[in-house]
Amino acid sequence: MPMLSTLRWLLIVTLVVLNTVAHTSVLLLLALAKWLLPLPRWRRALSRLLVRIAERWIAVNSWMMDHLTPLQVDVQGQGSLSRHGWYLVISNHQSWVDILILQKVFNRRIPFLKFFLKQQLIWVPLLGLAWWALDFPFMRRYSRQQIEREPALQGKDVEATRKACARFRQMPVSVMNFVEGTRYTPEKHAAQRSPYPHLLRPKAGGVAFVLNAMGEILQSVVDVSIVYPAGRPTLSDLLAGRIPSVKVRVRERPLPSDLLRGDYENDAAFRDRFQHWINTLWAEKEAEIVALHGEE
Repeated sequence: MPMLSTLRWLLIVTLVVLNTVAHTSVLLLLALAKWLLPLPRWRRALSRLLVRIAERWIAVNSWMMDHLTPLQVDVQGQGSLSRHGWYLVISNHQSWVDILILQKVFNRRIPFLKFFLKQQLIWVPLLGLAWWALDFPFMRRYSRQQIEREPALQGKDVEATRKACARFRQMPVSVMNFVEGTRYTPEKHAAQRSPYPHLLRPKAGGVAFVLNAMGEILQSVVDVSIVYPAGRPTLSDLLAGRIPSVKVRVRERPLPSDLLRGDYENDAAFRDRFQHWINTLWAEKEAEIVALHGEE
């Protein structure tokens, strides 16, 4: 790593750690107070305060991206979005950098983004506790083999999704879903035999469960396409200033009214209709990503 990149990396890592420690400490103190207070009104007030602190945390990280790295973020399509509604946000997924980009693009423009996280991520130092304090849902995902060995596990992930969505009704929120279910790599793409050159196959189940649980209060689907013209980056690339630019295209889509109610797991006809809708979105996303790469 060249000396300048190394120094930038050390400076930004130090500042990110200090920023995270400072904001996480406050978050955890307030989360403890929220846990100890039995009054719903106080808990709602503390939840709003926790979100404000998290938004400030993100704002500081975004300031560092703007002023300490050469990254240029080209965003189009945010015009009609509001902080006062409920949204389902979907996006392609290539790197952990995607999360920082999404937070930067949407911070204080729409309600706070909340992700469904793997249960193991609660053990990430500082961040795991911060996500817990902010009511991010932690999900246990069971393989087909586990469910065959223990049939009682069938539907546990759906039940956890419903519980999380019930909490999301209490104040405006943007529910974030990476529809591919994992980050894109050439190896995963080849293993899936994905028909989309720049995307993995979409997994419709998570989106179906969210729409089923929250469809009547969601305003729209916010469909995001992220493209890194210089190639798929890592977090180290961002911290070392090796990402020159990113293109973000935001498209607000109406909710599919005929798909807000249905049994995705057990109704094969409903599942086929839902998957057709998701596959249509993904084909349009592939075309948009191809066009964005063609602009270079």
